[in-house]
Amino acid sequence: MRSLERHRDVGAYALGVLDEAEAFRFEDHLMECPSCAVQVTEFGPAARQLMLYRSATPRPVHPLAKPGPRMLDRLVSEVAARNRAGRRRLLLALAASVVIAVSAPVAVMAQGGGAGAGRAVSIAATDERSGVWAEVTAEDEAWGSHVELRVKDGAGPRVCHLVVIGRDGSEETVTSWRVDRHDARPNTMRSGSAMHPDQIARYEVRTEQGEHLVTLDPR
Repeated sequence: MRSLERHRDVGAYALGVLDEAEAFRFEDHLMECPSCAVQVTEFGPAARQLMLYRSATPRPVHPLAKPGPRMLDRLVSEVAARNRAGRRRLLLALAASVVIAVSAPVAVMAQGGGAGAGRAVSIAATDERSGVWAEVTAEDEAWGSHVELRVKDGAGPRVCHLVVIGRDGSEETVTSWRVDRHDARPNTMRSGSAMHPDQIARYEVRTEQGEHLVTLDPR
């Protein structure tokens, strides 16, 4: 598979329509492509909406029906448009913050860091069965959560995922990585989730085959 085709597969991977071999090859590409990793995260809300649609689909629709290439192209275009709009909003917010800082520095010092703004939540856990240790720090953002994961896993080689489970039962895979053979050094990954910290019930580290390695419960 050529590099350009791997980039184009980000929507199909996020929606779970790649076959097992293609998904495995894309995950190899994902380890080396931060751009695709961010896009997989951004597809989370769209993937959840499609899951909800599938659960509400009438019986006459074939249960194995999959979204076609045109739908995937539209989703990629919509994500790109949202990214451009988000960048414009960020620039406007930065410009406004500069104006406020120049015109009223005393007020900014007194009121800076409003309640809940940038609030970070950290949790660590070790699973006695698997021996895997992990620590997740989630920082609240306007668009969801900035997530940092630190993990120690000496049972490689294998590909693992960090899965965010919402309080509504929805799931979102926010990052993936490959564990080298017998390498227990800590790995650090940074990604993002469409869910805010207070919407997250727990975090789970799983292998690509779905084996549970460790659960991090913020409660």
